[in-house]
Amino acid sequence: MSFFGALKSSAKTLTYITSFQYGKRGTRHIQAFIIGSGFATLMTVNKVNMDAKRKLSTAQFMAEPITSLKQLAEKENDMRTKMELMIMKVQADFCRSLENEENFGQKFKVDRWQRKEGGGGITCVLQDGDVFEKAGVNISVVTGTLPPGAIAQMRSRGKNLGEGHLPFFAAGVSAVIHPRNPYVPTIHFNYRYFEVENSDGQKQWWFGGGTDLTPYYLDEVDAEHFHKTLKEACDEHDVEHYPKFKKWCDDYFRINHRNESRGIGGIFFDDVDTPTQTDAFKFVTGCANAVIPSYMPLVRKHKNDQYGDKERQWQLLRRGRYVEFNLIYDRGTKFGLYTPGARYESILMSLPLNARWEYMHEPKVESAESKLIEVLKNPRDWIKVEQKAQLKN
Repeated sequence: MSFFGALKSSAKTLTYITSFQYGKRGTRHIQAFIIGSGFATLMTVNKVNMDAKRKLSTAQFMAEPITSLKQLAEKENDMRTKMELMIMKVQADFCRSLENEENFGQKFKVDRWQRKEGGGGITCVLQDGDVFEKAGVNISVVTGTLPPGAIAQMRSRGKNLGEGHLPFFAAGVSAVIHPRNPYVPTIHFNYRYFEVENSDGQKQWWFGGGTDLTPYYLDEVDAEHFHKTLKEACDEHDVEHYPKFKKWCDDYFRINHRNESRGIGGIFFDDVDTPTQTDAFKFVTGCANAVIPSYMPLVRKHKNDQYGDKERQWQLLRRGRYVEFNLIYDRGTKFGLYTPGARYESILMSLPLNARWEYMHEPKVESAESKLIEVLKNPRDWIKVEQKAQLKN
């Protein structure tokens, strides 16, 4: 059977893109195949020079990219392409790392969606696992025109934006993991790229993002490991990044009406557009790749810890605080909700399955719960904490 015949006979193969392939003489170039329910479509066959050899493999992702493979191939050096492929890889790597911790084979539901205003996203959600009560890992790649509220918000941050219709491009990956065991902390991360085209045709671009940890019970060794891993990722690019972005994180993830932080921080930044676009992209990529080594050792360390109803109720109360921050203060949530064509299920994916609010609740003095509250009210420099143990990745 020929190669094409073999493709046509694979009736149960899921849709995905294989790779670019070249003949020995470089005379024919198979750009991509879509392998689906019993058929294969050859997208383009072009004569190319062997020196133009390129390769793009997307079978590793959770779903097909939002942007067409043809466009990604034609614009492989464009930052939009680089960012989309990066966030899709981060999504897939993290989802598979989380699935590997589940004891009974719970998998992510993959929901690839499109937005009529332009672009779309891939929402991956795991619910009711034995380790993760709810885990969401999303990517979005959207285009459109900035709504007035978003323009006003960007101007308040110093963006010099013109009047009228302002086309934009935004791509990002975001995740929130709510574990079942109260001794496993919640993690949130978000890394994004933004472009806006002014009325004069000039483009402005910047990166933003961060990673932060929200424990229910304080483990100082865990906190140090988490912050140390993020610091190492930052230091590879600029030793000034970690202290600056750590403080930014402490200030941003603050529940002002409670006078406490959401968690023990991490890093957070926005409007990064120096020294070059390539350097900024490498920095964001390094931070995104630090998520797994910063968090997964904590999951493995605590997922089988013993706990009772007291610990569970405290976890639910702290999740209530998480909800308060996300709905009242989080800038990304507000931007998503006010963007035309917003997909609310994906935006509100960060909310836990279960949470609790008790009237005037206060933890007992000198309890493990009060120890956490003390740190939340007074953010600490975790890198200076004396190391008591080493965690293995």
